[in-house]
Amino acid sequence: MRPRSPRPTPTADTAPPRDRDFVTALARGLDILRAFRREGEALGNGELAARTGLSKSTVSRLTYTLHRLDYLSYHADTARYRLAPPVLSLGYSCLAGLKLRDLARPFMQALADHSGMPVAMAGRDRMSMVYLERCKGTDAVTLSIEVGAHIRLATSALGRACIAAHPPGERARLLDELRLHEGEAWPAIRPGIEAAIGECAARGYCTSYGDWKPGVNAVAVPFVPRDGTPILAFNCGGPAQTLTKARIEADIAPRLLDLVRRVAAVSP
Repeated sequence: MRPRSPRPTPTADTAPPRDRDFVTALARGLDILRAFRREGEALGNGELAARTGLSKSTVSRLTYTLHRLDYLSYHADTARYRLAPPVLSLGYSCLAGLKLRDLARPFMQALADHSGMPVAMAGRDRMSMVYLERCKGTDAVTLSIEVGAHIRLATSALGRACIAAHPPGERARLLDELRLHEGEAWPAIRPGIEAAIGECAARGYCTSYGDWKPGVNAVAVPFVPRDGTPILAFNCGGPAQTLTKARIEADIAPRLLDLVRRVAAVSP
């Protein structure tokens, strides 16, 4: 299979037509901030234009404004921008308001201690899942993914659980977005998602055996808040030689299902 062509993430220009309350300029500015994908990444206006699908002139005005507002820092020698500390303050404000983290943490840590593997809570950020909380296990060989990190929606157990928990109509729209985003890779990715949706309906959890990253297995359970806030998912993942399929099915998955039931019982 040929490598898939990089595609810009859907942007403000894909907003529903004739939505008079939608502020396109604001959405485009947020698209610029979203375009920074790795910690400490520096991008020029041309790279930002390629990632967002916006014109270079529009990007230039937006980066100038975001720099003046201190959301981006600018290096004159390289003509590149980086995310600046005020962006981080927005993220911490979000986490501080997510009370479910505090409620779930004791249950997550108990499973991490039992399994030796990290246990995480995540929510969807477009075509990725972003880590909102993580409890470390005791095993010396574990995945090092911290709060704020993104992993792929389509191939991770967390992402598949989130997809499976959406109502059929919303799920169909999300899968259509994924199809466009994944491009030529979609035919190979789609069967795993469809299998995960069936697995979640039958067992209550989704798995990923080396699909997200070779040699890494994971199991995830969706969590649908009663207050109408976005769907979340909890997972436990680690090296395939330690977190085997048999261990997931016999031990970890039942405990993760119980974790989510306990969190649901204490959440508002």
